[in-house]
Amino acid sequence: MKLSKTIFAALIAAMAMSCAEQPEEQTVMEEKNQVIETIMARRSIRKYQDRPVSRDTLNKIMECGINAPNGQNKQSWEVRIVDNPEVIKKLTDLYVKDNPKEAENPNFQNMFRNAPTVAFIANDTTFAYSPVDCGLMAENMILSAWSMGIGSCCLGSVIPVMNSGAAKPYLERLNLPEGYHLQVAIAFGYPAGENPEAPERDYSKAYYIE
Repeated sequence: MKLSKTIFAALIAAMAMSCAEQPEEQTVMEEKNQVIETIMARRSIRKYQDRPVSRDTLNKIMECGINAPNGQNKQSWEVRIVDNPEVIKKLTDLYVKDNPKEAENPNFQNMFRNAPTVAFIANDTTFAYSPVDCGLMAENMILSAWSMGIGSCCLGSVIPVMNSGAAKPYLERLNLPEGYHLQVAIAFGYPAGENPEAPERDYSKAYYIE
């Protein structure tokens, strides 16, 4: 079946218009890349609302963490979420016992930057690259949380508290497999009006080798 000259001309015009618009659409996609926007907007939050994070949201954050890249697909991590206010308070009591000045701060509520939720990530000490895997997992969790309006803060200082003899019952409560060691804790919660400026980054530390 032969196309009329009018229909053929219309098809050619439509194809030309489509080709002409493609670079512009690609530019828009580059300018509004949601992943890049989330990475650049994320901040460490140290002030949280007295508002729990839903388990559905936490499950999604964990799911994103579990889908992080990892060496040999060993998935050499264990993650435990604690959102029980009683457990958080008892751990904080242990922390304050060794750091009494912290309690003098009228804004101090708990050792996790007053966040209502904390994630503990442990690494497999038998796998050399497990700390890297845990770092990748943590970053996935932090970025996914931010994309859903949840603030976070990595907390290395609470690990010695968790590994102390006094906190042994709570460490055991995490039910970590043998050979796993707590690597990092992450506070999660809704930001309480905090919008910190991004610290200056040293771009001289990253460059091409010709």
